[in-house]
Parts: sequence; structure tokens; C-alpha cells
Amino acid sequence: MSALVFELPPPDISAWRAGNTGVEGVWRFDSRRPGRDVMISALVHGNELCGAWALKGLLDAGVRPAQGRLTLVFANLAAFDRFDPANHDASRFVDEDLNRQWSVERMGAATSLERRRAAELRPLVEQADWLLDIHSMHERAAPLLLTGMQPRNQTLARAMGNPEHIVVDAGHKDGVRMRDFGRFGLPDDQSPDTRSLLVECGFHGDPSSRTVAHDMCARFLVASAALSQADVDLALPGWTQAAAARQLALEVTGPVVARSAGFRFNQPFQGLECIAQAGTVIGDNDGEPVATPYDNCVLVMPSVRQARAGVTVVRYARQRPL
Repeated sequence: MSALVFELPPPDISAWRAGNTGVEGVWRFDSRRPGRDVMISALVHGNELCGAWALKGLLDAGVRPAQGRLTLVFANLAAFDRFDPANHDASRFVDEDLNRQWSVERMGAATSLERRRAAELRPLVEQADWLLDIHSMHERAAPLLLTGMQPRNQTLARAMGNPEHIVVDAGHKDGVRMRDFGRFGLPDDQSPDTRSLLVECGFHGDPSSRTVAHDMCARFLVASAALSQADVDLALPGWTQAAAARQLALEVTGPVVARSAGFRFNQPFQGLECIAQAGTVIGDNDGEPVATPYDNCVLVMPSVRQARAGVTVVRYARQRPL
């Protein structure tokens, strides 16, 4: 993959770092009216700046929920503190990926900075009814909204109207994501009132990722009934973007997992390429050809920037209307 230039600067979040909950980086606002407990999280990875910009914007604007509670979380501040635009991959985490630590066993072990931070945030995540987790990507690519397998989240994605591509997936083999933790990971009949979405807003360093993060926050606040559209338009002018002309579901069928840091693609794939013929070779995994398993196979988030043994470097998906 070619070098990418970081054009989006890190936001100054010093005014908002302390939080108001006793947990660093966490702000909670209670309307004292019945409603959902809504959480928006950012900086689960320290190099994903778009979400930090969005949370700073919400705080700067003095956004407060009309009903229920709103919790805003700057998740991995220690990784964010290491951010260097010339080596942005190095600030993804400190010890290990925070978005793979969301199991009771890993949080209880507390053997890394990220596991300890997950344990600190755990009560807030458990209290949340609706969660939007804001991320960005290693490569320049179109935004993706990840719903998990639950139909309730796919319905929410359709109601929100953006972005165009919706990834329906069961998570990662190397650990549980925040958006799949606890009640969020249960089937619809066991947790009908929860919703959890993870948005990938585009390349980390592209200013357009901030625009996507703004749009998704605005839409999520309205969909959750934390704010009305009129409230959003007044407090956050310009945040809501035009809805997608269509939405497509990408049903993930499986990953390609690197055997080592030597994994290579044979083309500069950026994601969402639809490979027409089954058996088309797309890369090399330590001497073993990597080939598409079926016709019209869509590549989801291909990247070797974090490649090492056990890391997913691309996922295969089938496409259908959402």
C-alpha cells in the first residue's frame, strides 16, 4: 500500500479531557426525563481523529439530551497522546487493540493498559441502551456502517439513511468489540431495546472522515430520540448531510487472516471491489495464494498496515439491497 498523507489535524480536547463522571474522558448529561441511555464513543483507537472531532463539536456546542441520558466517551486517551501524523499506525493502541478486549475474562485480567481501560469503561457501556462507536480506516475508502448480525441494528441503519454500505458481520476471531459486548451482542428477542452501530468514517487522515462522523452523530441523536431534528439543526448546523441514494448490505462470510507480516495483496485494493469470478487470486499469504471463494465477492476493508500473524487483512462479503 502506498504512503498516505494525514490532512486532518488532531483536535485540542484539553478542555474536555477530565470529564464530569469521575472517569477521565467521559461526559454524561442527564435530562431527568424518561428516555434512552445513549452513548457515543470515539478514540477507541488513538489515531481515529474524526470521532474526537465530533465529540469535541458536541461538547463545544453544549448539546444536551431532550430526554434520557447522553454519554460521550474519549476512549483510549493514552494512545491518542502518542499520535504522530508521520507514523499514525503507532498510535492505534499502546499495548493491544482496545476494540478486542470486551469480554469479562479479558477485562478481569487487567494485563494491559487497554484491558484496564475497558474495565474502567465497562459500567458505562453496560448502562447504555444505544451505542454509536466512531472509527476510521487505514486506507482511503468509502464509509461503512457495521451492524452486527442483529436485525434490529440493520433496521436502525436503514432508518438513519447513511452511509451507502452497511456491513453485516459477526465480529472478529481475535476478540469481542465494544459494540458486541453484553446486551448489545444478544439476539433481538433477548435484548429488543438495545441498538449498537460501529461506523468507519473513511481514512484516518482525510478531513471528509470528520464530515461523516458529524453526520452519523447527528442522525444517531435524532434516531435515538435524544434530540429532535430541529434541535440538531439549531445546535449543529451543517452536520446532517444528504442521505444516500441507496443502501447496500454487505453480508460478511469470512475473513482472510495473515500468517505473518509478509502478507501481500497483488493489487492496491481500497475496499468494496466486487471480484466477479470465484477463484480469482488477490494476494499471497506466506506462499499460499489467496483466492475469492465465490462469484461477485466484495472485499471489505483490505489493509496490510497492521498485518502480522493472526490479524484479519480483508473480509469477504456478498452484497444485497439493505
